[in-house]
Amino acid sequence: MELNNDEIRRYSRHLILPEVGLSGQKRIKAASVLCIGAGGLGSPIAMYLAAAGVGKIGIVDFDVVDYSNLQRQILHTDADVGRPKAQSAKESIQGINPHCEVVIHNTRISSENALDLIRPYDIVVDGTDNFPTRYLTNDACVLLKKPNVYGSIFRFEGQASVFAPHLGGPCYRCLYPEPPPPGMVPSCAEGGVLGVLPGIVGCIQTTEILKLALGKGSLLVGRLLLFNALDMKFRELKLRKDPQCPICGEHPTIKELIDYETFCGIEPPKPQGNPDEVTVQEMKRALDDPSLGIKVVDVREEFEYEIARVDGVPLLPMSQLVRRFTELDPNTHYYMFCKVGARSRDAVGFLREQGFKYVNNVKGGIDAWSAEIDPTIPRY
Repeated sequence: MELNNDEIRRYSRHLILPEVGLSGQKRIKAASVLCIGAGGLGSPIAMYLAAAGVGKIGIVDFDVVDYSNLQRQILHTDADVGRPKAQSAKESIQGINPHCEVVIHNTRISSENALDLIRPYDIVVDGTDNFPTRYLTNDACVLLKKPNVYGSIFRFEGQASVFAPHLGGPCYRCLYPEPPPPGMVPSCAEGGVLGVLPGIVGCIQTTEILKLALGKGSLLVGRLLLFNALDMKFRELKLRKDPQCPICGEHPTIKELIDYETFCGIEPPKPQGNPDEVTVQEMKRALDDPSLGIKVVDVREEFEYEIARVDGVPLLPMSQLVRRFTELDPNTHYYMFCKVGARSRDAVGFLREQGFKYVNNVKGGIDAWSAEIDPTIPRY
């Protein structure tokens, strides 16, 4: 695969590196990378892959751009809000380097399509933010013998590795044989993330991709790199291949893709009319009519309460509920709400274990309240 004169000028700082040179840049151009996710991690990954001259970049993302993405997802701008992320990503990538072929897959990766999506590419990079997709990506890459360049972020911390059993290293399941219980690890929407953190971790992932394409350097195979932005410290853990791993071990039991939602303990959506949930309209009726005898409790944290609140609703943070639930009357009917409904659902479950019979979760939380009841309340 030859370089034209424009490309030679573009990649001149690569070409004068002895470790890259003309032959190395040709290898980069010949490489194909599938980026699963065009969000926080996918943004710096895709942009630097394009700038480096990777010949074919695939983007898998079914979501649309939201204002809350713009704090960290630098592929997208204000003008892209409401547009498909995959399409926005393609335009940004081609604006950086028109020599790159960009293939968009505006779909959710699943057990049904993962092998077909991954098979045409040399390298897969994981820019996802949920456990079912991470296990799915891992298993598909192991079955197809493709390197899986992994990264994850949360609040101020990130981690990265390269999972490649066909290169002698472990896979994601060797590190995490079982997913955490549902709800134990908050999403970025619930827990937050420092905007620059995915840039740091995504650049590490991109570095590993370029090293794979070049066949140079010491890869993060068998190593987990941990980064703490608050302390500005990196740590490294050695990883070993698990001989009992169900997919890459000596006697694998997983030989095809499975149901990853079920594996991660995620229940299918409950039908409408779920008695555990109430709508924000029902919450409004409870607040407007005290004779109903229903009290509403906000279980978000204090710093969230400062950002947005519903007048007349007291705060009892979820982090304090275990030691303060005795402040509540077990004979009173409560509606519990949080940001989007996840923590308040856990609060309902906890209170019922303590003998509270009349507790409900407000579906959608304060986010739904802002969207459907009072748009003057900021969404965050």
